[in-house]
Amino acid sequence: PDAAPFLLGLLTNELPLPGPAAWGAPPPACAGYAHFLNVQGRTLYDVILYGLQEHSEEVSGFLLECDSSVQGALQKHLALYRIRRKVTVEPHPELRVWAVLPSSPEACGNTPLQESAGTAAILIRDPRTACMGWRLLTQDAGPAVVSGGRLGDLWDYHQHRYLQGVPEGIGDLPPGVALPLESNLAFMNGVSFTKGCYIGQELTARTHHMGVIRKRLFPVRFLDPLPASGITPGATVLTASGQTVGKFRAGQGNVGLALLWSEKIKGPLHIRASEGVQVALAASVPDWWPTVSK
Repeated sequence: PDAAPFLLGLLTNELPLPGPAAWGAPPPACAGYAHFLNVQGRTLYDVILYGLQEHSEEVSGFLLECDSSVQGALQKHLALYRIRRKVTVEPHPELRVWAVLPSSPEACGNTPLQESAGTAAILIRDPRTACMGWRLLTQDAGPAVVSGGRLGDLWDYHQHRYLQGVPEGIGDLPPGVALPLESNLAFMNGVSFTKGCYIGQELTARTHHMGVIRKRLFPVRFLDPLPASGITPGATVLTASGQTVGKFRAGQGNVGLALLWSEKIKGPLHIRASEGVQVALAASVPDWWPTVSK
């Protein structure tokens, strides 16, 4: 019964609360995106939340989707603040998470699927951006639920989100390092500036009200062949004159994310790789970002 107020005190966003269901229909699906922050206002974990509702009108609980490598750490984080709360935190290893991606950039937001939340599966639009398609939670094989879908793999998924500039997991959002607004949390519908207090709120609110975010995570594409060892996370991104623009965060193949000064991304950029090789790259502004930020 305390799940909602408990999570509200820890998350950057309001909770996804399902609306009323039609008579005889299953409860509607509802999802949201948020970050857990530390007391300094830096990101610890990014999560997608799914509001669960039984046949009663009250929300029965929430599913939290997180980076699998930090599941144990997130459980400990929740347990730390659970004192005297009637809240149960438990893993659900029987559930599998699938991403249903649009077949092309033009299809973003236009995929003819129907949101649903039943005992067998939850199918819901990805709350971060329409370019990330849909989220499917099921105990069975995901493709069987989506007619006309083509089965891909994790490489396809990460390639897609890096091209779209969507950070996810501790590689893109290092715990205790990443700042939520520099990580485009507001663009991804992941923060409420009108909700009640939560841990780490002060720095986030102050940065928002100042109205100036000089650095952001941008999608980048490498224009030269990469060295055999790849590009080290944290490698410095430089202009043609050698001026520091920011740092490479993470990536896959020839695409990735870099934390860069917004005013300096338009010129030629490069990284000096570990073997001394200079690798050129280009940063871009995603089409789904708000126009005012471009």
